[in-house]
Amino acid sequence: MGEIVGSTDIMELAVELARSGESYALATVVWRKPPSSGQPGSKAVITSDGQLHGWIGGACAEPVVIREAKRVLASGESSLIWLGQEGDFEGMHVPQGVTTIPMSCQSEGALQLYLEPVLVAPEVLIVGRSPMVTTLLELVRGVGWRAEIVDGLDFAAHGVGSANVVIVGTQGHGDEEALETAMEADPAFIGLVASVKRGEAVRGYLAEKGFSAEKLTRVKAPVGIDLGHTTHREMAVSILGELVRRRASGEFSQALSVPQRAVEQQEVRDLVCGMTVEAVPANRPLKHEGITYYFCAPGCRVAFEKDPESFTKQEARC
Repeated sequence: MGEIVGSTDIMELAVELARSGESYALATVVWRKPPSSGQPGSKAVITSDGQLHGWIGGACAEPVVIREAKRVLASGESSLIWLGQEGDFEGMHVPQGVTTIPMSCQSEGALQLYLEPVLVAPEVLIVGRSPMVTTLLELVRGVGWRAEIVDGLDFAAHGVGSANVVIVGTQGHGDEEALETAMEADPAFIGLVASVKRGEAVRGYLAEKGFSAEKLTRVKAPVGIDLGHTTHREMAVSILGELVRRRASGEFSQALSVPQRAVEQQEVRDLVCGMTVEAVPANRPLKHEGITYYFCAPGCRVAFEKDPESFTKQEARC
């Protein structure tokens, strides 16, 4: 079960996650049908590894909300979902864009929730020391992204991962070494400030070092939108323009939304009530004829134990 916290704590948690560079989904109850325990305005934060903080309803709703939250984080698009009994949707006009999800909860309540992905801005690591690098730092921070200048000699010591965008602006002073470090860390994007000729030479060097053609295609050189003849500082504008365009296209979304520590849990169906549950020890596992079944509540497990064949036969007919 998710951690129950107040609305103020939820927003504080959201701010904390954003500051730490972790994306999350915000779930808000917009409508309920009694006796659902969720209330209009109730909120929860769901992290990309499936942890739910807050209260939006009981045990029936929680695993479905977590699953749908992961989906909106992956797509980067908000979603309005309607959880209820099969009969709740019969003869009803379901507005376009609303996803209906039938559940078999004993309470027979229903919920409508708005799920909003909050994808943190990428952290841009700018390698080098020049007026262009300083200008790019100011521009990136000016649009609300996180950014840091890293000296080429210290770059290897700085943690780089899938939530980073790396711009190598060393301009001939250790380009190859900086790119090697970046490519091994596999960031969301790598850009090299260089001429076309210089970019080709650096790619040739990296190919000789054993980097695959697939990895080499991820190095954009020269980086930036072609604005024609520009000054050294104006190059920073073209680089930011390319980063904004790539983020708007969703290129960075997957890398930023799912941290490396996130582990997907297998989801199964509770054969008694039909609810979706995670296949984890907390969900009352019971082995029957070599197969492990999981249940949302003790009552479902007891019902299955009394007559397992009646439920397994129903599953076989589905």
